[in-house]
Amino acid sequence: MEKSFPIIDLANLNGEERGIAMKVLQDACENWGFFEILNHGISTEMMDEVERLTKDHYEQCRKKRFLEFASKTLEDSTKGTDTSNLDWESTFFLRHLPVSNISEVPYLEEHYRSVMKQFALELEKLAERLLDLLCENLGLEKGYLKEAFCGSKGPTFGTKVSSYPPCPRPDLVKGLRAHTDAGGIILLFQDDRVSGLQLLKDREWVDVPPMRHAIVVNIGDQLEVITNGKYKSVEHRVVAQPDGNRMSIASFYNPGSDAVIFPAPALVEKEAQEKKEAYPKFVFEDYMNLYLRHKFEPKEPRFEAMKQPIATS
Repeated sequence: MEKSFPIIDLANLNGEERGIAMKVLQDACENWGFFEILNHGISTEMMDEVERLTKDHYEQCRKKRFLEFASKTLEDSTKGTDTSNLDWESTFFLRHLPVSNISEVPYLEEHYRSVMKQFALELEKLAERLLDLLCENLGLEKGYLKEAFCGSKGPTFGTKVSSYPPCPRPDLVKGLRAHTDAGGIILLFQDDRVSGLQLLKDREWVDVPPMRHAIVVNIGDQLEVITNGKYKSVEHRVVAQPDGNRMSIASFYNPGSDAVIFPAPALVEKEAQEKKEAYPKFVFEDYMNLYLRHKFEPKEPRFEAMKQPIATS
C-alpha cells in the first residue's frame, strides 16, 4: 500500500507521540524530500493577513503586467514558438539575511512591508528549529546544520512571492518547470484552495496537498551534500491550472555565500571516503553560480562539477 504524503504535527513533539513524529520526519527527509507541518507556531491571524495582502498586491500591482506576458506567451505558442523555457508565474523577491531589502522593493504598501518582515522573522525561527530536529534525527550535535550554513556573515535567507494565475491552455505552458532547490531548507506557505505543486516520487508526479495554515517543507541540494545523500533534494514543479490564482510564498534558508559546504564527517563512512564516494566540498556561492545556469537540469552533473579543484579554491 502506497504511503500518504507525510504530515507532521509539531505539537506531538512535546508529548508521548514524539517518537512517532520523529520517525515520520526521518522517513519524509529520506524518502520524500518533502513534508507538511502543522502547529508550527506561526499564528493563523498572521498567515491570513499575509495571504490577504499578497493577493491584493498581485491584483493592484502585478496583474496587468502579467496579463500582457500571458497574452504574448499564448499567442506565440499557438504560432509554433517554443515556450517550454517559460513559466506561467508572476514573482518578486525579498531578501531578509544577511541584510534585508524589504524597504527598497518598489510598489509594496507599508503595512505589507511590515507584515512580511514579521512573517520572515517567524519563518527564520521555524527554519532553525527544524534544522535542529534534523540534527537530532541524523545523530548530529544540536546546532551543527545552522553552523554549517553560517559562513562569515551568517546564513542567507530570502523569500520568493509568486502568483500562478489561471491558465487557459495548461497543455502549452508549465506553471514552473521541474527543478530541485539549490539551497538548504525551504519553507512554503501555499494557497489552500488552488493546487498545482507536485513532487517526483518513484518516477511519478505526486500532488502536494494544499492545507489551510500548514507550512510545506522541502530539502535543498545543500542538505543532500551535508548528509552525504542520506537526505535527498527532490524534483518538483508547478502545474498551471485553468481556474484560480495560486499563491506561493517560498522562503529559502540557505548557507552564507562564502560558507564551505561538505558532508558531515559523522555521516560519511570511512570506506565511502576512501572510494571517493562522498559528495563534494565547495563554496556555496560557486554552486549557486552553476545552479543559476542549470536550474532546470538534473542536479547530479552539478554535484560532479563541484568535485573539480576550481570549486574549492
